[in-house]
Amino acid sequence: MTDTPSGLDRENEARQRAAELREELAAHNYRYYVLDAPVISDAEYDKLFAELSGLERQYPLLVTPDSPTQRVGGAPLAAFGAVRHAQPMLSLNNAFEEEDVRAFDKRVRDGLELAEGEAVCYACELKLDGLAMSLRYENGRFVQAATRGDGQTGEDVTANVRTLRSLPLTLRGAPPPVLEVRGEVLLLRADFERLNDAQREAGEKVFINPRNAAAGSLRQLDPRITARRPLRFFAYGVGEVRVAGRDGQIVDAPEDAPPFDSHIGLMQWLAELGLPVGRERERVEGADGMLGYYRRIQALRPSLPFDIDGVVYKVDSLAAQRRLGFVSRAPRFAIAHKFPAEEATTELLDIEVQVGRTGAITPVARLKPVFVGGVTVTNATLHNEDEVARKDVRIGDTVVVRRAGDVIPEVVMPVLEKRPPSARLFVMPTHCPVCGSAIERPEDESIARCTGGLFCAAQRKQALLHAVQRKALDIEGLGEKLVDQLVDGGRVHTLADVFTLRAEELAGLERMGPKSAQNLVAAIDGARTPPLGRFLFALGIRHVGESTARDLARHFGTLQAVMDAGENELLQVSDVGPIVAASIHRFFAEPHNREVIAALLGKGVQPKPEPKIDRMAGPIAGKIFVLTGTLPTLTREEAAELIAAAGGKVTGSVSKKTHYVVAGEEAGSKLAKARELGIAVLDEDGLRALLAK
Repeated sequence: MTDTPSGLDRENEARQRAAELREELAAHNYRYYVLDAPVISDAEYDKLFAELSGLERQYPLLVTPDSPTQRVGGAPLAAFGAVRHAQPMLSLNNAFEEEDVRAFDKRVRDGLELAEGEAVCYACELKLDGLAMSLRYENGRFVQAATRGDGQTGEDVTANVRTLRSLPLTLRGAPPPVLEVRGEVLLLRADFERLNDAQREAGEKVFINPRNAAAGSLRQLDPRITARRPLRFFAYGVGEVRVAGRDGQIVDAPEDAPPFDSHIGLMQWLAELGLPVGRERERVEGADGMLGYYRRIQALRPSLPFDIDGVVYKVDSLAAQRRLGFVSRAPRFAIAHKFPAEEATTELLDIEVQVGRTGAITPVARLKPVFVGGVTVTNATLHNEDEVARKDVRIGDTVVVRRAGDVIPEVVMPVLEKRPPSARLFVMPTHCPVCGSAIERPEDESIARCTGGLFCAAQRKQALLHAVQRKALDIEGLGEKLVDQLVDGGRVHTLADVFTLRAEELAGLERMGPKSAQNLVAAIDGARTPPLGRFLFALGIRHVGESTARDLARHFGTLQAVMDAGENELLQVSDVGPIVAASIHRFFAEPHNREVIAALLGKGVQPKPEPKIDRMAGPIAGKIFVLTGTLPTLTREEAAELIAAAGGKVTGSVSKKTHYVVAGEEAGSKLAKARELGIAVLDEDGLRALLAK
């Protein structure tokens, strides 16, 4: 008589076999997606997958979160949640010409203060044409995926990204407790063609290009749809990385230990963890090395299995990257070198002008629809009046259209051989097509502008948001979404209308309630007597920033005196040159702007005159200050006011011209730069003592 296996024995055997299958399938995924060296056929892989699926159906308790079977997608989502990035996902500045790359290399060498002839080592990679993605792993397990969004906050697409077979749900080796991986989600060209074939057969809309398909697939509310689309992920960097410290606490990763000392080393480490990374990466030296890589990849581009729109150069040393830092929303240590954009020809039907949010007048070509760079283009920029004349583009021409940087369509040139006798020259209008204010173009500028900044509907939202900001009228609670509602609803046409808003009407708007409405009305009332300098800054006069507005207020004393000043009188103000003087004079010469100012005064807005100040008589006359960090009792604005009242000037960056840096708590790179340059550093008490002399 033989013993038959008990139910418990069978379950234990199933558990062991399921663990073996999960490990085996993960290894095959690694060989396929990371090493590009599969050792079994797709049919054999599918057989192993089916065996694991069968075991998990029979014994549901065997299912683990990182099982390959869990990529099929769950129930549809109600919506995507928001994810705040632990570290911002920044964009890259672009290079289009060889000179741009050489200029980038020079900026890097200057920033690192290298000797003449000393070359920088760069990591070069493909610029994948997909969708930027951030993946978070905790203790080696995938827990979250988020899109780039605005760089600070993205959308939670975890359920969809979990379906990607190229993405390891569990990392190999010894990953850190927290690892945020940055990369790109895309479709291979062959997979894109198969997807579109399936879309056509199903009678559904086909996708324009692989990037469009990848973005649409990731933003499906039903993860099961995403699971059916063969998306790939490729890593190109990291965000937050935290490791176990000596005392067992989780701390930020060390900045100087491998693999965190070079970008190339970091990429190799990510590959060892089982993450797919691009194979066509190289380490090169100097501008010539970067340009050589660009040419090699450009020749290789048609044979690649996926779309790229350029290459990326990064300073390889991570320590050097930290020294170079960031500017605005882009790193100083990296740049994207874009390939030449695609071009096509079409008929230019008309040239109209578009009014930008700052009043810039841009000629826009209305085109016979043409497919170029993956999209159908009907409009293209002509940049400015001089460009239209330089290119000799005429209405009725056949023109070459290019998607500059693969993003913004532009008219490159006319096809002169096809110019019809009826082709017409473009003439810049003299008055704004939106508000009727005069269009003026200063002699030294290439861009014409509408002069009705306070009145023009095209500039309305931008003008309002500028005017109500903290450094101007400081109307707390009047943010972008509320301004959109007020302008789009026709309630606010000019800044003067803001001072007629009532709590009862505001309370009925989206995201507003009685308390919020009352607080906003109180803030509006509190803004009726701003200092003259803040009021002038709020008007949004071109070239007039906070400092210049304050100088104008203290030089002339009253609003009417500023409005009536001629250009010669304006030139007497500290730091006001011919360009700024002409801009101020043009602004107040426009009747529409004066009408809005008169309306503001009629609504009870009364700027407070400011005492005239002799900048050469103050205790710190002519000295330049930079503020950084948080002071104990003064805000930065209050400290700047005290400095200006004493004849000093506050600027935003430290240079050899800076006399003093006033530093508070959590002072950053400005304090470090001051110490490097030997500039005097003051705390708040030191500043007060200096002002009291």
